[in-house]
Parts: sequence; C-alpha cells; structure tokens
Amino acid sequence: MDHISQRICRGDLAPGEKLPSVRTMAVEAGVNPNTVSRTYMELEREKIVESRRGQGTFVTEEKQVIEKLRKSQAAVQADRFKSSMEQLGIDKETAFQLLNNTWDGNGGSS
Repeated sequence: MDHISQRICRGDLAPGEKLPSVRTMAVEAGVNPNTVSRTYMELEREKIVESRRGQGTFVTEEKQVIEKLRKSQAAVQADRFKSSMEQLGIDKETAFQLLNNTWDGNGGSS
C-alpha cells in the first residue's frame, strides 16, 4: 500500500491512470495476488483509487484526496526522521541543520 501511495504522490501514477492488474502487480511486487487485491480494496476504501467494473482500477482524479495522501505520507516520513534523530541523540537544531545541508546538496556534514 505504501509503495502504491508513494508512486501516486510522486506522480509516477497520474490521476486517472489505470493501475496494473492484480496479477501484474503481484508479479512486480513478488507477493501473492490476494495481497494486491486486499491492497487495492483498502486504497479504494480510502478513495485513493476507484474500481470501474470491467475496466480495472484507476487512481482517483480528486486532487484533494491526492494532496491529503501526500501530506499524510510526508508526516509519516517526518516522524521517522524525528525518531531517528532522537535515537542518535541529535537535537532539533542540529537535525534541521543537517536536513538543510542535505536539501541544498551540501551533504549531511557541516
């Protein structure tokens, strides 16, 4: 589910784009087709994708849904970053400095 969500957030899967079939996605991901089927159902429940009878599963065209997904994914990543910095004993100011240096292409070191 995270993999598909990230592809949607990055724009690799555009709004309205058809997702690969359950079988194709299962082969690509190396998982059981039932896992992919359940993932598609969960994504549909969250309105991130929609099933069209006889046509397949498509990424929602609702921009608000995609933006909400993007913000949710970003919040998860931010939380992971914060937890990692805390585990390393790095304070907020130093973590921000490292992040800014990395973002600017200067690497993590000062």
